[in-house]
Amino acid sequence: MSADTAAFGAGRRAIAVIVLVPVVVALTLWAFAWPAARTAPRDLPIGVAGPATVVTALEQDLARHEGAFEVHRYADGAAARAAIEDRDVYGAVVVTPGGTELLTASAASPVVAGLLREALTAQVPAGTNVQVTDVVAAPAGDPRGAVLVSSLLPLALAGAAAGAVTTLLGLRGGRAVAALAGAAALAGVAGAALAHSWLGALGGDWWAEAGVLGLTVLAIGSTFAGFAALVGKPGLGLGALLMILLGNPFSGVSSAPELLPTAVGTLGQWLPPGAAGSALRSVSSFEGAGAGGPLLVLSLWAAAGLTATALGARRRSTEPAEPAAAASAPVPARAG
Repeated sequence: MSADTAAFGAGRRAIAVIVLVPVVVALTLWAFAWPAARTAPRDLPIGVAGPATVVTALEQDLARHEGAFEVHRYADGAAARAAIEDRDVYGAVVVTPGGTELLTASAASPVVAGLLREALTAQVPAGTNVQVTDVVAAPAGDPRGAVLVSSLLPLALAGAAAGAVTTLLGLRGGRAVAALAGAAALAGVAGAALAHSWLGALGGDWWAEAGVLGLTVLAIGSTFAGFAALVGKPGLGLGALLMILLGNPFSGVSSAPELLPTAVGTLGQWLPPGAAGSALRSVSSFEGAGAGGPLLVLSLWAAAGLTATALGARRRSTEPAEPAAAASAPVPARAG
């Protein structure tokens, strides 16, 4: 290679870095900052209960915030409580002869619980006493949900590391699947030991929480490894784009999916980080209520990633066969 050719190649690489870095910065700022700047309720499910005339008036008041709330009517306060515990709604306004009561669930989202308090305070006449009851409180070790929010990125990074290391070590087929599953299982146990046993930030069944944490790492790690097995090392970049750059800020775990722009909140729940946040809240504070959908999403990603890892390894193992066969083919004898 001549000096001019080498210099030209180095120049192209320098230009690529100069162009690529601002693009990545802009994309990262968009993914993390834009949803946060557009936080507002969008079809946020809440309940109302009480006399028909009062409930109708409440629904009309809430309807003034167009598209903000999805209102569910319940027969009484007990039914509204049950709906909150089943994760059908985030909270409820209950009107009785004794006064107005706001039911919240800070375990579902401290941000939504605060938003509902502010909204109801603005709706009722000045001087009206509103009793606020936290039906499902956040764990004592994490009253503001900060630990849960902070745990999501390490889980994504753990999955990314498992997939990347499996790829870079050249593990394929059954060995790769075993490595990913083993790493995920140990990560789940370690995560539950830290978040539940040490910090007290999770308050549900220990093994259920460890299972969700492990399944999250497996879903993300197998996706990284699966992409890499199918398309090579650029697949690791695709995994990072989906799981970290988009999956983390679109998860809604710091507020709620219904507080993000609609398309973002929906997409976030179909990606492992968002599904993990919802599933972890369910098993930690709601005895598993509402965990079915998120667990299905995590399982589908894990199954697809492990399948791609196995199939990609099998496909790649056959690629060198053709050159080898060609090299071993007999060379025709020269005429004459």
